[in-house]
Amino acid sequence: MRTTHRRAVGTSLAALALAAFAAGTPAAMAHEQHGKPTDRGHGRLQTVQLLSFNDYHGHLEATDGPLKDTLDPSQTPAGGAEHLATALSELRKQAPKGRTLTVAAGDLIGGSTFLSGLFHDEPAVETLNAMDLAVSSVGNHEFDEGTAELLRMQKGGCHPVDGCYFPTQPYGGADFQWLAANVVKKSDGKTLLPGTSVKKVNGMKIGFIGMTLEATPTLVDPAGVASVDFKDEVETAEAQAKLLKKQGVQSIVVLLHEGGYQSGTYDQCVGISGPIDQIARTMTADVDAIITGHTHQPYVCHIPDPAGHDRLVTSAASYGQVVTETSLVIDRRTGDVDRRHTTAQNHLVSRAVYPADPEQTKIIATWNAIAGPLAAQVVGSNVEDITGDSNGNRGIETPMGDLVADAILWGTQAPASGGAQISFMNVGGVRASLLHAPKYAEGPGQITYAEAYDVAPFGNLLVSMDLTGAQIKTILEQQYQPVAARGSRPTLALGVSQGFSYTWDAGRPQGSRVVPGSMTLNGTPLSATGTYRVSTLNFLANGGDLFTGFSAGTNLLGGAEDLANLVAYVKANPGLRAPADRVAGL
Repeated sequence: MRTTHRRAVGTSLAALALAAFAAGTPAAMAHEQHGKPTDRGHGRLQTVQLLSFNDYHGHLEATDGPLKDTLDPSQTPAGGAEHLATALSELRKQAPKGRTLTVAAGDLIGGSTFLSGLFHDEPAVETLNAMDLAVSSVGNHEFDEGTAELLRMQKGGCHPVDGCYFPTQPYGGADFQWLAANVVKKSDGKTLLPGTSVKKVNGMKIGFIGMTLEATPTLVDPAGVASVDFKDEVETAEAQAKLLKKQGVQSIVVLLHEGGYQSGTYDQCVGISGPIDQIARTMTADVDAIITGHTHQPYVCHIPDPAGHDRLVTSAASYGQVVTETSLVIDRRTGDVDRRHTTAQNHLVSRAVYPADPEQTKIIATWNAIAGPLAAQVVGSNVEDITGDSNGNRGIETPMGDLVADAILWGTQAPASGGAQISFMNVGGVRASLLHAPKYAEGPGQITYAEAYDVAPFGNLLVSMDLTGAQIKTILEQQYQPVAARGSRPTLALGVSQGFSYTWDAGRPQGSRVVPGSMTLNGTPLSATGTYRVSTLNFLANGGDLFTGFSAGTNLLGGAEDLANLVAYVKANPGLRAPADRVAGL
């Protein structure tokens, strides 16, 4: 694999490639020596600009901070729908002869900010429609509200419970096509949504295969995806690529919601690791490029395919903060991609470089007009930062994870509400921290409804159940599962409620990392055969994140919606502080 070299932000790779060919660079001359004419926009080789992004998560407003300093040492404020739209528009202007497509790699909706999530992500889709997105893979978060809701997001129609937010303008659906090649209905073996899409650009066919990670059912409420199976990514790509080639499509790009990690800046590929490395090395060589997501990491990599030939593998961070521009060079005679001259670059969506797009500003204002009063309502307070959400390390106990577990216990401990004694919360489901400094327009230490929503945007329900001490230990042991089972994040920690504690020894073998005798409730050791009332979210109760141990629970009792419970907890407990650690060693 090779590390790419950063170019100036805002300079189109397509324009650079054409200029280099026209100028007779060594690469261009070598190309001609092999009997292949250069691409001047009308010859045998022609360049198609692919603009891509991933993990948008309904981040409409420009409120996110910079990328991590290791990714962007300049710490440039980036992202937001208004600026993303402008970046896409400006980059398209540099496409050769207007040959351009915009694609995405999933998680466009779900896990969203308040403004989009409050309205079941209809605002996010409206902004993406206005950006002229052509096609996207599904990601795991597209399934947060189940398969039926995903189909509504694609096709349109009013929400089955909340109805139409604008009665005279029912939700019209997505203008772009979501692809789900590896999501197969159990009823008839057909894909839930189309698996592929073929786009013609100046007579050239480009086939897109869209997939989510195979482990998706472990990341969403299993009940919402009970009607479908999620197939292996590599096997699916091979099968779909063969079908595309039978249709005469030789240029094939995979949009895959799975990714990896690297230690360089946002336009580099330093030490790529994670599931995407193995997937890229084994995915059929018929695929010419792989556009990825899921890990929220940016990279531009060259990873050898099974034939040993370098292939572009890219990702564009998250929240619209980065756009990948790929100059896909196609040989018009064969219809196939010329990988030797295909290049890619990640552009930082700097708010200073790319001003707000007026159409996006209008969309955001329209939704804010009906969301604003509720969003600004102050529901509680905190006297210090409480941190540790899904944007950080999900494999450790965090104050925010424990705080939400405390809120779940608070909402389920009354006998009529569940009689819970212990509560658990997955750190990956805690989508934001509570900082003392203002996040929106509130005062220091004030917690608004919008901030509470940012923490708990999924609409999960509280569930209480009976579990034995031995069953609780089984659940805790499931915090670690091999990469083969869980993919990018083998360790997923659980926040635990006040009064419960245990010791974790990561050096012990899998299945025995909870130190014997260390589990206690209010200082008293748990009995392996004793029964305890445990509460959590229905996501975990249904086996989400591969915590299948919860399925052993009996005497289940449903509870409040998680956001409503969190808001009530914050109201009842003003002056919140960061909880002290309850787990030793995790």
